[in-house]
Amino acid sequence: MSELRKFLFQGLPVRGMLVRLTESWQEVLRRRTASGLETEYPEPVRRLLGEMTAAATLMQSNIKFNGALVLQVFGDGPLKLAVVEVQADLSFRATAKVVGEVPPDASLCQMVNRNKQGRCMVTLDPRDRLPGQQPYQGIISLWDDSGRPIEHFAEVLQHYMLQSEQLDTTLVLAADDRLAAGLLIQRLPVQGGGNLSAKATPADEDQIGRNEDYARIAILAASLKSEELLQLDGPTVLRRLFWEENRVEFDPLVGESGPRFACNCSTERVRRMILSLGADEARDIVREQGQIEVACDFCGLAYRFDAIDTEQIFVDTAPGSSSLQ
Repeated sequence: MSELRKFLFQGLPVRGMLVRLTESWQEVLRRRTASGLETEYPEPVRRLLGEMTAAATLMQSNIKFNGALVLQVFGDGPLKLAVVEVQADLSFRATAKVVGEVPPDASLCQMVNRNKQGRCMVTLDPRDRLPGQQPYQGIISLWDDSGRPIEHFAEVLQHYMLQSEQLDTTLVLAADDRLAAGLLIQRLPVQGGGNLSAKATPADEDQIGRNEDYARIAILAASLKSEELLQLDGPTVLRRLFWEENRVEFDPLVGESGPRFACNCSTERVRRMILSLGADEARDIVREQGQIEVACDFCGLAYRFDAIDTEQIFVDTAPGSSSLQ
């Protein structure tokens, strides 16, 4: 079962989280091909999307944001877009768009950053937006300060967290066709709680790279191999890594309180999309194709509107109607 484990190191300014997405990640992959309209993701894309899903789950749980955390990677390679959305209750959905061939051994750079056009974007979209309020967005390049491409997605996010939170972070990610998993170790802020959209205090900035306790635990975490993260259960991973450390572990989040697949697409949303096309264009599509068919990129659910359904959308929005208000 998918789970999220949180823990602290007693007496030390270090926290950690371990996420393992099992049946929830498998559901993402199953729905990709369930409709028969799409083929399965190439292995490098599947691995990256799984790592992104594990990372986004860790980030959302870390900041406790009341809204959606959206993690995107896009660029100029065959992988045009990969996106993961995690809600405050840890429900998530993920999808990717591939155009062209992805080699079996393709790196992150080869998939999205061939000509330094690749980017990673983190968006925090509040659930209850105030009038005029815009989502917070942070954009990360996919090359380091010396201009060299970053080949591991965990390094991209470590760099981002250091810049945005001013807190040292170690992240280990792994994914295959049955499991997406991640381990996050972070130095606790000197004052208050860190947040992706918050500014660190000068005291936090002074501690970057200087805390010996964090450095020791980070070295242990970084020794974790992808194969171990995928093959060992959560308690075994933590015990093997930190057996000499005094940890305080909280009850794992599972089931309805833990990470799980969920999609918020709906007939009403598709109706609004068709309405935005305008009556003439919608009718043209029905004449040419017999119906309007829209498939959700995240869950694969297909919505179909025949001529009568399509006309009803515009009847409902005629003057005097409040159906779609």
